[in-house]
Order: sequence, then C-alpha cells, then structure tokens
Amino acid sequence: MTSGVASGVWVRRGLVALVAAVLAILALSHFVRQSYEDRIVPLSGAPRAPVALVFGAGLAPGAVPSPVLAQRLDAAIALWRQGKVEAVLVSADSSAPFHDETRAMRRYLLERGVPDTVVMGDEAGLSTYDSCLRAHTVFGARRALLVTQRFHLSRALFIANSVGIDAWGVAADEGRPTPWRYTLRETLSRVLALSMVLLEVEPTYPSGGASPATPH
Repeated sequence: MTSGVASGVWVRRGLVALVAAVLAILALSHFVRQSYEDRIVPLSGAPRAPVALVFGAGLAPGAVPSPVLAQRLDAAIALWRQGKVEAVLVSADSSAPFHDETRAMRRYLLERGVPDTVVMGDEAGLSTYDSCLRAHTVFGARRALLVTQRFHLSRALFIANSVGIDAWGVAADEGRPTPWRYTLRETLSRVLALSMVLLEVEPTYPSGGASPATPH
C-alpha cells in the first residue's frame, strides 16, 4: 500500500469517527432534551410547589442582574405573587470578589416587594448541576419550580429530577425565540450534564453556602 493510499484510508476513518462522534452527541443531547419536555409549563399553568429555584445568569455594570437574570427573577416574582410558590431560592456563583451574584439577586427581589423571609440564597451554585444538587441536599428541596430561559430548562429539569427533586420548569422567556449560540452551547452542555448525573459527581461545595441572613 502506497503512502498516498494509506493516508487516504486514515482520512476516511477519521471522518467516519468524527461523524459517529457528532451523531452520538446529538443523540445524547436529544435524549436529555426530551426526557422532561412535558414538565415545561407556562407560568399561568405552573403547579404549586414549596420553592422556586432561580439560576444565576451574570451581572451587568453596577452589580445589578443582567437582562437575562432579571427576566428569571421577574418570573419568580410572578410565581410568588400568584401563590404558586412559598419561597424563592436564588442560586449562583458568588465566589469571585466584587461579583456577588446571589446578593444582587436577593436585593432585586426584596426591592420588588418579596419579603426577606421568603428569599433563600445559595452562594455556591457554581453550575446548573451544583445548584440543583445543593437545592436538594443542602436546602432540602423535594419539589420545586425551576425558573430559567427555555433553552436552559431541558438540562436543568433533567438534572433536578435525576438528583431527587420533583421538578417542573417555567420559561422566563416564554414566547421569545432562542438565539442560535445558546442552542449550540446547550447541545454540548446536555451531554456533560448526562455524564455528571451518571457519574454522580459531587458539587464543588457539598455543604453550607447559604446566605447568613436567609432561612434554610
């Protein structure tokens, strides 16, 4: 076999392997996306639950919630005002100096009339997986409404229901289109979430992390 023929064989094998890997990723991502699709409900049709779990989504200049995060918080406020939930758990990464996302989320809720006794804060929600697992193991959530954008809900619901929470999802951006960059990111993130659930990965901070002024 000449070197040209040999290299051609390896190129074809590489392409086959690449196609197989892409198809596997797409299949696993589709599995995660479809697993709890029927648990995504409009805000008006959300079932009652003890707590709404709101995931962090970054801060804007001035240490205020980003537009995406504000959208999530507004949906949680609506759920509380409608009597759908008794408490709101805000979970975000507050590990970086001058970037206390959990505090900003709490302040946003309090400024809009949600009582301090209703709001709980998890400063160690470093990822969707950590937020869901800690909501169950640290904060004792057994049933919850997950509040985030539609593109994120499939992954969040898969994780939450897999770690022991009877979870339903409310899309904060109900009726709005999903940017393509989020679709691409979630395709890969769902596969990672599936791997973490199967491997029963421990959260970065397995205990503690509640804001001092909030009830557990």
